[in-house]
Amino acid sequence: MDYIKFDKSKLVNLEYSLTREMLRSNRAGSYASTTIIGCNTRKYHGLLVAPQPQLDGGMHVLLSLLDESIIQQGQEFNLAIHKYKGEKYNPKGHKYVTDFTMDPNPIITYKVGGVVFTKEMLFVGNSDSVIIKYTLVEAHSPTMLRLRPFLAYRNIHSLSKANNDVERKYDAIPNGIKVRMYLGYPHLHLQFSKENEYLHAPDWYFDFDYMREKARGYESLEDLFTPGSFEIPINSGESIYFMASLDEEDPRTFAGVFAQELKKRVARDSFEHCLQNAAQQFIVKRGKKFEIVAGFPWFGRVARDTFISLSGLTLVQGDFKTFKAILDSSLLEMKGPLFPNSGTGLKLEYNSVDAPLWLFWTLQQYIKYSGDKNVWENYGEYLKLILNSFREGTSYNIHVLDNGLLFAGVTGSAVTWMDAVVDGKPVTPRIGLAVEVNALWYNAICFALELAENAGEKDFVDAWKPIAERIPKAFTDTFWYKAKNYLYDYVHGDFADKSVRPNQIFAASLPYSPINDDIRQGVLDRVKSELLTPRGLRTLAPKNPAYKPEYTGGPTARDLAYHQGSVFPWLFGHFAEAWLRLYEESGVSYITKLYKGFEEVITEHGIGTISELYDGDIPYRPSGAISQAWSVSELLRVGNLLETMKSGKVEKTY
Repeated sequence: MDYIKFDKSKLVNLEYSLTREMLRSNRAGSYASTTIIGCNTRKYHGLLVAPQPQLDGGMHVLLSLLDESIIQQGQEFNLAIHKYKGEKYNPKGHKYVTDFTMDPNPIITYKVGGVVFTKEMLFVGNSDSVIIKYTLVEAHSPTMLRLRPFLAYRNIHSLSKANNDVERKYDAIPNGIKVRMYLGYPHLHLQFSKENEYLHAPDWYFDFDYMREKARGYESLEDLFTPGSFEIPINSGESIYFMASLDEEDPRTFAGVFAQELKKRVARDSFEHCLQNAAQQFIVKRGKKFEIVAGFPWFGRVARDTFISLSGLTLVQGDFKTFKAILDSSLLEMKGPLFPNSGTGLKLEYNSVDAPLWLFWTLQQYIKYSGDKNVWENYGEYLKLILNSFREGTSYNIHVLDNGLLFAGVTGSAVTWMDAVVDGKPVTPRIGLAVEVNALWYNAICFALELAENAGEKDFVDAWKPIAERIPKAFTDTFWYKAKNYLYDYVHGDFADKSVRPNQIFAASLPYSPINDDIRQGVLDRVKSELLTPRGLRTLAPKNPAYKPEYTGGPTARDLAYHQGSVFPWLFGHFAEAWLRLYEESGVSYITKLYKGFEEVITEHGIGTISELYDGDIPYRPSGAISQAWSVSELLRVGNLLETMKSGKVEKTY
């Protein structure tokens, strides 16, 4: 029985099916995404979305969608569904859908009278190519397949509008054509595994309406261009392969390529295997550089997310080679002690105080999984650069106080992970001494000292050991809210932010902790009682007047709610680790129950994966990106941590 499966009753219910999206990506950086019935509801949806470094360096929707029709005895049955302006759906091909399964790739089954027809889609691993396999399972009379491609040729954040600049010509290639809409873009090669007839009829279709964009407060209407249509006879029991690619391919290879690519996929036949399958999709090789895409469909590479996600996406699977390739690529982009936290090309923003500190944590994870004894030799200079630069003072007023704690932040900027900005102003500026930044700072110093001592680097140890020894008392004196038994979120001068936030959990979860077990107990009790949900940790306690229970509305409303109550699954990883460090084997059953609870969400939003965030209140509606790297990664890490605990291998660093 298929692990992920939707039947006809769910698929024909648009309120249900249009909220569930599928995603496939590849190492080349391309992706395909749409709803489970093939109706695009976002400007980010498309069947071939590929990076365009020669233009703006961003992702571009090239092939938006395909209309597939079955023709028998002169009658055409269009299997597609599109939403147009004015709440109009045309055609309504979803009424022919009978099943959707996903093991390991999406398979949609249609039934039209006596015709049973399936569609399977997957990406070629290392090229900007998508293959769709069409199979006529059953038919009682001659059958023709008609395909009409719709092109967008624009950045994922914009929309296409009808214009006279589009190129209307095409060139014939083996079993297909090559077209492009605009000069400067690559040609799109549309080919079949079988000879076909192409009917050239270039035209615009107007006012496709993307409901999810409208709900997010953005323009939602788009015009798409079609060069024409293909007609191809298909026999009962026959499979025909269609490829859309930025390169011309040999049609004779399509069936073999499809079969080979299918073998590489992790079967989606269990919760854990779905997480492993999803993990593959975030890793991208652009030229000689390896990157982690922070989330689909709109995120790019984010340094903080990269260092947090690396362990679950690679080390848990024993893939040390990819770990090092991504890490080494990230180190090439260092600017002083900082890493680019957003942007591409020349528009990189080096504005994160915690991203460099997460590098130390990810190296700790690497040693834990790999046992590599050469980390200080290979990466010690980078670690020393970060520590020394922070101590001496660097951008964004990052500097060390006399008590050893790390200060960061300037007016108008948000340098911690809570970095939402509205009208140019940070929602949670947190200028001063942030609790998780200082927990990470202490962990970084202690880890570096451990490596330096093992390497016999006395000068470094002599310089940094006194600082490390001062921090635990300074941390407790600064952050411990003794009257309420939890940690302040940040402190600036005489001001202490008493908001109950999840940032305090890192002081209890990191390998080197500046707090004792009594304080750790208080932190866990407070986080559990006010922040823990079945989907992760809230970013703010509901009792706070600033709490926003829903992540919804336009950009401003959503940014105001992003770190003011929204639930992030990735934070569950550190809650789980802190809980298991304190309770050890006796805490395994509790964390296992919470971990297994995530299984039900993989059919709610992004199918087979974990969303970026969830609403803070019941029913914890999924939102944000449909597939987020650190959400998937941290659940994989928790699963591995639980297996380790169950095997009796308890690790306690402090």
